[in-house]
Amino acid sequence: ISSTSENHSLFSGFRVLGLYSNHVPHALRYHSKHREFYVVTAVGRSFHTFNVNRLGIVAVSNSLPDEITCLAADRMLVFAATGRLISAYARNKEVVMHYNGHEQEVRLLLPLGDQLISADSGGDVIVWDVQSGEVYLRLHFDPATFDVSAMMHPSTYLNKVLLGSSQGALQLWNIKTSKLLFTFAGWSAGVTVLQQSPAVDVVGVGTATGRIIIHNIRLDETLMSFTQDWGPITSLSFRTDGPPIVASGSPQGHIAFWDLERRQLVTQHRHAHRTSIAGATFLQGEPILVTNGADNAIKVWIFDQEGGGARLLRIRQGHSAPPTTIHHHGNDGKNILSAGQDGTLQSFSTVHERFNKNLGHVSCWTLNAAKKKKGLTYEELRLPAITAFSSSVTRQSDWDGIVACHRDRLATTTWNYQRCTMGAHHLQPPGSRRGAIATAVDITSCGNFVVIGSSCGRVDVYNLQSGLHRGCYGDNEKAHNGVVRGIATDTLNQLTLTTGSDWLLKFWRFKSKKLEEEMKLNAAPASMKLHRESGMLALALDDFTLVVVDIETRRVVRKFAGHHGNINDMTFSPDGRWLVTVAMDCTIRAWDLPSGSLVDCFLVATAPVSVSLSPTGDFLATAHVDSLGLYLWTNKSLCGPVGLRPLPADYQPVVETLPGVTVEETEQEVNSEEEEDVYQSAEQLGAELVTLSLLPESRWKSLLHLDEIKKRNKPMAAPATPAAAPFFLPTVPGLTPRFATQTQTEHETQSKVLNWGVLSQRSEFICTLESALTTGSFVQPLRLLKDCGPAALSVELNSLAPEGGGARELLLVFIQMIDSMLASGQDFDLAHAYLALFLKVSQSEHTRQLYSCWALIRKHQSIILISALKYLL
Repeated sequence: ISSTSENHSLFSGFRVLGLYSNHVPHALRYHSKHREFYVVTAVGRSFHTFNVNRLGIVAVSNSLPDEITCLAADRMLVFAATGRLISAYARNKEVVMHYNGHEQEVRLLLPLGDQLISADSGGDVIVWDVQSGEVYLRLHFDPATFDVSAMMHPSTYLNKVLLGSSQGALQLWNIKTSKLLFTFAGWSAGVTVLQQSPAVDVVGVGTATGRIIIHNIRLDETLMSFTQDWGPITSLSFRTDGPPIVASGSPQGHIAFWDLERRQLVTQHRHAHRTSIAGATFLQGEPILVTNGADNAIKVWIFDQEGGGARLLRIRQGHSAPPTTIHHHGNDGKNILSAGQDGTLQSFSTVHERFNKNLGHVSCWTLNAAKKKKGLTYEELRLPAITAFSSSVTRQSDWDGIVACHRDRLATTTWNYQRCTMGAHHLQPPGSRRGAIATAVDITSCGNFVVIGSSCGRVDVYNLQSGLHRGCYGDNEKAHNGVVRGIATDTLNQLTLTTGSDWLLKFWRFKSKKLEEEMKLNAAPASMKLHRESGMLALALDDFTLVVVDIETRRVVRKFAGHHGNINDMTFSPDGRWLVTVAMDCTIRAWDLPSGSLVDCFLVATAPVSVSLSPTGDFLATAHVDSLGLYLWTNKSLCGPVGLRPLPADYQPVVETLPGVTVEETEQEVNSEEEEDVYQSAEQLGAELVTLSLLPESRWKSLLHLDEIKKRNKPMAAPATPAAAPFFLPTVPGLTPRFATQTQTEHETQSKVLNWGVLSQRSEFICTLESALTTGSFVQPLRLLKDCGPAALSVELNSLAPEGGGARELLLVFIQMIDSMLASGQDFDLAHAYLALFLKVSQSEHTRQLYSCWALIRKHQSIILISALKYLL
């Protein structure tokens, strides 16, 4: 197997598209430093973190050994439970702690300060110490009498936790003293949700019968109650930005909003999600509601409508049921059209999630407006899922460019990609046989016509602009004596190719609809794919083999065998050199047409049902059984030379892990408020290198030109004395208030020259420089010099000389500081700038001579200059 792994070199896993949420309720976090909310959702064995402002993914956790069953988060960590194991994640990615101790599956998590409270299905409630991972307290309840189904921490109740049971009773516990404080009788219905209200002592209780109780736990008094008609309460959330509104979720995907003042239903959103509402949370202090469900969707609602209604603000949504057919749309390879078992047609962007499109549900509402008056339900108006579709971008700006076939229906629907809606036409052949269904479809390269095949053997042509029927192929309006399995048209609309369950491949003239030739196959074909540029037609047969036909010579040019299951789909590379096939044997194979051999093959965990290679050849997209995402595999031949060799007949493929979600660099988050994982560069990269100070050039480049700067900034005239009198005039003490006037003699006696004793005080820099002589460390004086501006730096260096109040020893210490800077290689630019200014401002005759030669000294001769200065001083 190790030798075979070298042969798998054509495709490698890149990322998955369209995975956002599952049935696990989300967790909400607030980052005080970023001032932003983040929502955490579980997706299989990992969880994803999205920012609420843009719903962009910012983090993807490492995978756990099993599916995540519940989530919780506090300010620093995210807790995820998988079976009996609880894991704590730091930075939304790395596992930093495991909590082992449960004997049954963990289903509830509640972070509470430095503790984590968890409850399992066996009746154990464990309080963990978050940092050490040790068990702080263990409580056991009999599931027959008190089955813990909900937990919450009442606000301002120190070390208290409120437990709800599926029998209906509630218990208030002190987790520090391990004492039961109070038992609430309940309301004869199982508790499903407990939620703290904005008011202290008041909590919201959701029951399995659809009842919402607003209860005061301090007085044990029910303040009000509501009842929704959609079954159990799956989630509760109170609005905290002003209006007294509580939102409740239901298993049908509806959300109800209740007014606590008027005690009535305000509004409702039906079919907010296609499945049960897993979680609904209002953002603190904002009119925004975040919801998620098992329909693989995250939605953000904003309350800015009249009457307190909400509208959909942002959404991230994938397929709620596995996709069945995928195709790249357009010539740039950036968009993938996907049809799923949930009846939706969606477009996923390989560039960014904000470019995703949902073309909507397959619905007959737009096809027959009269059905609106019959009182049909939302589910009854839906059409069956799409089984096959064809798309074209040639005329999509003029009319519909997508045509789809539906399960157990003869009529096909048109779709408009630019408007993201169903089209205006409903294509159905005239006089069709009852029970027939559409099985194959293909749009011509010009985008004007569509050819549709059915299970009764008919092949019809329609005009896409008008939706009119333009004829059919074959005698007696029948092209094949069985089900039509595939249809294709060439680039110039000269030929139409059809194949059916009668083992025949037929060539028709497109315009005259006359049969030119037919070819007998070795088995019934399952599907067909044409590469229009090269004229190569690939057919997958029911005996698990492949044949490639040249439509010009109309002969079989290649035969491939190797699959051990039904071939589900196939695609050509843009240049027509490779044929990639996927089958129920869980293999993805790449066949090289010029050599007629298998060049790449690998196994995946679940069987792929559809495949599409981008028109640019960079990504291979696959859809798999029981998987909601689209998986991208990168073509490594575009990144460098790949040696492809024919694989032997007994080749054993290796198993490849399906790719996961990647994070956009522009959306990444600093996840910890107190610990930021920021890279710290070394102070010195190497002894042979020099490091600059990174100070702005204005701090050291103008040091030698201070005299010119002072001369340029010198005022033209002396400041004039203001003529106006001061605001506060001095007065003479006495009974009669009199103003004091300054005599001329006092004016003359006042000197404007400062006393030298005022300036003779030593600065902080000189003091630290003297102490550095004994310690040998020049870090502190250098830090003070870095904080000084050019003028202050000149004053400090002038004060080192004896003429400026310094001493001869200070000059030598300063030279030693420069010597240490040059020896370490750090602050190289500052060392030269400080040394040049020191030579300029020094009054010594020897240093003047050295300064006159400064222009001839380069950086490599600085050590010679330092030695000369030490000798002279």
